[in-house]
Amino acid sequence: MTPAARVSAAIEVVADIAARRRPAVDALKDWGLAHRFAGSGDRAAVAGLVYDALRRRSSSGWIMGDDTPRANLLGMLRLERGFDVEAIATLCDGAGHAPPPLSAAERARLAAASLDGAPMPVAGDYPDWLDGHFARTFGDDRGAELAALARRAPLDLRVNTLKGSREQAAAALADLGPSPTRWSPVGLRIELAPDAKSPALHAEPAFLKGLVEIQDEGSQLAALLSGARSGEQVVDLCAGGGGKTLALAAQMDNHGQVYATDSDKRRLAPIHARLERAGARNVQVRTPQLSRDALADLAGRIDLVLIDAPCTGTGVWRRNPDAKWRMRPGALAERHKEQAEVFSRATPLVKPGGRIVYVTCSLLEEENGAQVRDAVARHQDFAVMPPDQVIAALGERAVLFRRAVRVSSEGILMTPRLTGTDGFYVAVLARTA
Repeated sequence: MTPAARVSAAIEVVADIAARRRPAVDALKDWGLAHRFAGSGDRAAVAGLVYDALRRRSSSGWIMGDDTPRANLLGMLRLERGFDVEAIATLCDGAGHAPPPLSAAERARLAAASLDGAPMPVAGDYPDWLDGHFARTFGDDRGAELAALARRAPLDLRVNTLKGSREQAAAALADLGPSPTRWSPVGLRIELAPDAKSPALHAEPAFLKGLVEIQDEGSQLAALLSGARSGEQVVDLCAGGGGKTLALAAQMDNHGQVYATDSDKRRLAPIHARLERAGARNVQVRTPQLSRDALADLAGRIDLVLIDAPCTGTGVWRRNPDAKWRMRPGALAERHKEQAEVFSRATPLVKPGGRIVYVTCSLLEEENGAQVRDAVARHQDFAVMPPDQVIAALGERAVLFRRAVRVSSEGILMTPRLTGTDGFYVAVLARTA
């Protein structure tokens, strides 16, 4: 496919997403099935254009004066890819499978292409109805914070120290050009160009042998900030596919016990193969049962409960940009209820002196600090551990990390703009009696 044909294809996919209000991954899959002539490079390029267009939907609409799929793609090429008017016109010459030529009005708007005076939701590329929520978290910084969340994310890897060192992993993946992550001592980062095809990491020997796992640096830090120690009894209460379970097992050097469970057994399905590949021997998977509580025998015995809470996912929008345009107000209320329920499941497990680590990939105060305050009010035998004490788990990196993150009286917030990670919130509650 020519570059111009790829732009036409991306316009087609964005139109399908808008018309049918469905995830981008589904629309892209259907497009690929209907266009089997497209090679893997073409599919990757079209997907990159689609995701960038979704990331910059509001700002593209602002500069183009229109919210059509075509305007979305044209504006994105100007704002995100940095194409000038003539470069865009070359792609839109109407020949073959190229988009129709630019109109005079489109040329004028692309030439001006300024976000000066744009409202915060436009500058930050997020839905208008969320503006008050983000103002509560970021105040006047919300435009800049959310604009950073509208950039393409890098590919982060966690080195499995049960299998080797970060230096060994970097050497094994040298052809991909990894660099050490800024904050996580077990992380590697692979930067990706806007039109780059994602590397076939799952075919790399380092992955197949369990030396590395795909995991954003923010998620790695959430596990590190838990302070899980060798020999402890730990519950990963919302384990899902096991990303943080694996990180905890390595952090504990395979000593002690990690109990991994989830309210939905289907989410646990991938964990078994991942545990075997990683060589994690101190993990016991507790599959939920209808007839009994899978964790009943652990009441009052646990040193640490990790709650990787169900949330709106606003902190990972750069990886799932279509999700922000499908999110509705009712989702926040539903997640808030689920988070309270998970806290209620966690508290009976913790022994005196033990702790709960509450993690979200959300930027919303309602799901973060407010939820923690509500939990302490409901469970008065728990108290918030001072965030500076939590950050100390990062050792020599703690001082610089403390300067970078947003710290409240309840917890710690990482963002793409501040820490270069996805948006993650971490708070720790200790049982006092």
